Amino acid sequence: MNILLEFFVVTFKVLWAFVLAAAKWLVRPKEKSVAGQVCLITGAGSGLGRLFALEFARRRALLVLWDINTQSNEETAGMVRHIYREITEEAAAAAQRAAGNGEEEVLPHCNLQVYTYTCDVSKRENVYLTAERVCKEVGKVSVLVNNAGVVSGHHLLECPDELIERTMMVNCHAHFWTTKAFLPKMLEMNHGHIVTVASSLGLFSTAGVEDYCASKFGAVGFHESLSHELKAADKDGIKTTLVCPYLVDTGMFRGCRIRKEIEPFLPPLKPDYCVKQAMRAILTDQPMICTPRLMYMVTFMKSILPFEAVVCMYRFLGADKCMYPFIAQRKQATNNNEAKNGI
Repeated sequence: MNILLEFFVVTFKVLWAFVLAAAKWLVRPKEKSVAGQVCLITGAGSGLGRLFALEFARRRALLVLWDINTQSNEETAGMVRHIYREITEEAAAAAQRAAGNGEEEVLPHCNLQVYTYTCDVSKRENVYLTAERVCKEVGKVSVLVNNAGVVSGHHLLECPDELIERTMMVNCHAHFWTTKAFLPKMLEMNHGHIVTVASSLGLFSTAGVEDYCASKFGAVGFHESLSHELKAADKDGIKTTLVCPYLVDTGMFRGCRIRKEIEPFLPPLKPDYCVKQAMRAILTDQPMICTPRLMYMVTFMKSILPFEAVVCMYRFLGADKCMYPFIAQRKQATNNNEAKNGI
C-alpha cells in the first residue's frame, strides 16, 4: 500500500479509536461473564486481593487464591465459601419457585469451589511448582490477577539491600513468573485475561519510596509490553487490564499525608470503591483504569511539563514529602519492635 494512503488509513483508525472511547463513556459496555472460569489471584490473603476474590466469587468464578500467609489466605477462602453457599441457596430457591409456577427448572451448572495455595511469589521456583499443582489439581487458569505487593518503608540509603530486592521481586519480577506459567495455555486457547495491579506510583513518582516506585514502573512496563506482544501475535482473545489506583486505604501506606488543605479533595481511596472500579474495567475488557480519573491528568501533565514545573506542583500539593510521615511511622515501629525483643 502506498505510504501516503496508509497514513490516512492509520489517521482514520486513530480518530475512530477516540470515537469508540468516547462512546464507552456515554454508554456503559456490557460486562462479560466469568462464571465457571478459573481465576487466580496473588496476594489474596488481605487488602485488595481479598476484595478481588469476593467480587469474582459473586460472579461465580472458580477461585484459586495464592498468598504467603496461609492463615489469612484461608480466612479469605472462608469468605468466598460463604458467598458460594448464598449463591447455591438462592439458585435452589429460584428453582423451587420456577417448579411451583410450572416453569422449566434451570440451575446454573457450575461447581463452585475455592482452592488455596501458600506461595511466596518472590521465589521463582516456588511460583513454578505451585503453578504446576494448580494446573494438575484445578485446570486451566482463565483470569490471572497479579496483585501481590509489598513496601519496605525506608529511605533509599537506610533501606537494607534485601528489602529492596524483595520489593522488586514481589511487585515486579513475580509478574514474569506467573505469566510465564499460565500464558501458554491462554495462547493455546486464545482465551484469557491478565490483570496487573500496579499503582499511580508506577506512572509518576515521589520521594522516599524509590524501590516501590521502581517496582511499580517495572510492572507497568512489563504489562504494556506484554499487551503489545499479544496484539502483534493477533491473540485478540487474550485481554489485559492495567490497574493504577491512587493511594488506597488498606494500611499499606498508613501515615502518608498530602497538604491538609488539599486532602479533603484527594483522600485515600476506599478499598471497596477501588476494587469495584477495577472489576468494571476488567469485565468490560478496558485496557487500563486509573482511579480516580484525576490520575490520568497528573500522568499527562508529568509527561509534558518541565521537571522544575512538576517539582513546583508537588510542593504545592504537599506530594513531594507525602511519604515521610509514613516512613517515620515505619521506623518508629521497627525501633519499638527491636526494643521489645531486646535487640
